[in-house]
Amino acid sequence: MLLRKTVLVLSLATAVVLTAATAATAAAPAPTAPTPAAPAPAAVAGAAAANPVIVVGGLSGIAVAYEPIAARLRADGYRTFIYQLPGLGLGDIPTSARAFASYVDRVRASTGAASVDLVAHSEGGLVSRYYLKRLGGTASIGRYVSLGTPHYGTYVANIVAFLGLGSCAGVVACQQMTIGSAFLADLNAGDDTPGSVRYTTIRTLQDELVRPTGNAAVNDGATNVLIQTYCPLRVVGHLGLVLDGTAYTLVRGALVDGPVRPNCLAV
Repeated sequence: MLLRKTVLVLSLATAVVLTAATAATAAAPAPTAPTPAAPAPAAVAGAAAANPVIVVGGLSGIAVAYEPIAARLRADGYRTFIYQLPGLGLGDIPTSARAFASYVDRVRASTGAASVDLVAHSEGGLVSRYYLKRLGGTASIGRYVSLGTPHYGTYVANIVAFLGLGSCAGVVACQQMTIGSAFLADLNAGDDTPGSVRYTTIRTLQDELVRPTGNAAVNDGATNVLIQTYCPLRVVGHLGLVLDGTAYTLVRGALVDGPVRPNCLAV
């Protein structure tokens, strides 16, 4: 058990180190025209006319780390943008959410779209949910898909304190992602899925940073998908949720309001 806790703490520490090393130059990129896409498959041939998609990064997630999933979306015909959290997500989550609200407005203005869809990884899912629930974002969002987001907190953040490393080593967002934090108590008070937004959460049993993994799901009518329920032999880690082919088939299905039907052999 101690070894497992140490591995989890090292994972978090790696994220913090990456954040500290690049925070000085990090900034949320302004909306830009998507890279020209390959022809869309017939199943999503109408994607170019659908809502633009914003991929929302997580803690220490530089924009380039999300290019693989953005490239898949573009290849399927979606107008796709990547939002890198301010300061790589090290700071206060509500403050990041207010910056994100401005970014959504810029994407809508640049594309002429009334609504956009969100595919949010890890902390990015909390930033997005705060925007939806506390900043009136439901009027601008059609679909919300989270990948490995600690909606109800993670023991990984609590373990940092348990091992004598202080309160998340001073990382505000980490403190807010601890189980039982005041931030999560506020975010999860009342309806988890406000507005007419279609909510989908995707999680994996092998997530190293969201423990227990059930905390990556939400209540009140969301479609909560555990990859291994459908693909028991599929091994997907926390970062793997934005790289894995099976996980992407779930994202693609959610963006077209399709049934939960992952391709367990997708690459």
